[in-house]
Amino acid sequence: MNVDMIVKGATLVTMDADFRVIENGAIAIQGGKIVAIGHRDEISGAHSAREEIDATGHVVLPGLVDVHAHAGHGLIKTMGMHLGPRWEDICGEVYTKASPPSFWRAEARLAALERLRFGVTTGVSLLGGGDTIMRTDKPEYAAAHCEGVLDVGTRSVVAVGPTRAPHPLVYAEWQGNDQQAYDVSFETQFETSKQVAAQWHNQREGRIKIAMLYPVLRDEHERDLSPEAYEQALQQTKQVFDYAVEQGLVFTQDGHWRGSVRRAHKNGTLGANALLSHCIDLHEDEIDLIAETDAKVAHNPSANASISGRCPATELMEKGAIVGLGSDATAPDRSADMFRHMQQAMHYHRRHFRDSSILPIGKTLAMCTIDGARALGLEDEIGSLEVGKSADLISVDMRKPHLAPANMPVHRVVCFANGNDVSNVIVGGEHVLKNGRAVRVDEQEIIQDAEQETQLMIERIGGQKDLATPDDFWTVTA
Repeated sequence: MNVDMIVKGATLVTMDADFRVIENGAIAIQGGKIVAIGHRDEISGAHSAREEIDATGHVVLPGLVDVHAHAGHGLIKTMGMHLGPRWEDICGEVYTKASPPSFWRAEARLAALERLRFGVTTGVSLLGGGDTIMRTDKPEYAAAHCEGVLDVGTRSVVAVGPTRAPHPLVYAEWQGNDQQAYDVSFETQFETSKQVAAQWHNQREGRIKIAMLYPVLRDEHERDLSPEAYEQALQQTKQVFDYAVEQGLVFTQDGHWRGSVRRAHKNGTLGANALLSHCIDLHEDEIDLIAETDAKVAHNPSANASISGRCPATELMEKGAIVGLGSDATAPDRSADMFRHMQQAMHYHRRHFRDSSILPIGKTLAMCTIDGARALGLEDEIGSLEVGKSADLISVDMRKPHLAPANMPVHRVVCFANGNDVSNVIVGGEHVLKNGRAVRVDEQEIIQDAEQETQLMIERIGGQKDLATPDDFWTVTA
């Protein structure tokens, strides 16, 4: 059989139901799908290809899946991070009042390029901070993000939705050097999100998918909001959740904490399409509720929330819950490198239990491959190397000092590799990273565009002071 592409000679880590690892393997790809997988001699004897990739000395994995990250953060990163809540304040100001569509497109291209270079073929991106700073006042901001991702060639699950009650909120748009402010209601944001879903969900061969979002309701919100506003927030959450169920979309929330899962269950917003991020310091009954309702969890072991409290990811998985791995990138001290987050996840839980056998290496890899796909409802399309699935795969060059000698490849990839070891990325059968370089785009042009948009953003918010190194930068504080 003549096929589009054969990747041959690698060690294949399939992440299929049997977790097969095939030495000197090969994968045949036709029409964007995997049509055969097995030993190199078997595949080469049965197929010829228009393009052959010799991956000898590499490990080939399913494309990595990042189940929680933020659009916009890539152009803010470390700004103001040493000034208490200033970093979050910058996000709020930029995302509501200082970010034209060109900002969102430049950031999307930069973030997608970062993911591409790190072997992340599918990633969730919340269009803003995920709490009170979603850029859903008008649909052109989400469109700019989607177009930027598509330029690079990765997949994005773009989460959009209203901000938390009370409303209205003040947003602004830029026309040249002039800023025009306007009030934005819940109804406007919800309608915008519906328009985005109608326009973009499953577009461009499924590379763009849309998820719905409403901010988490925790104890402090019931305490600090007026009774009317809190009741509004409950009703709005249910409206957005019900719409997501009706449309077959993921419903995600950023920042679940002790007690908030109970609130979600009482409000009728837990279910198989729910993806709950962070989930720190849960009560025992909340762990059970997640497992019983088939809700999914985005565990972000490198995030600040995982310093404030612990996500009981291992206990959740023992109860049968699906837990995917997220980067919470890029903000303010972490990248989209999922190899880093796999290593962090293992150390995070092993330190908690003081047991080096907790969270095995293979299960950690599953969290950002097949379990990440399950968390997004995409396990029939991506997450493992199997016949019939989309040809989303990456190769890791093992011919490096920190990965040699050539044995125990799965151990070496998870424990020692980093994103810069990724050599090739194929998405939907398209070769989008070749020998460590992006195929579709000019990397330096993307970086230059991001620099220009960042400088404009800094000028708009008067943020030059937020770039300064603090006085205690080189000291130890108690």
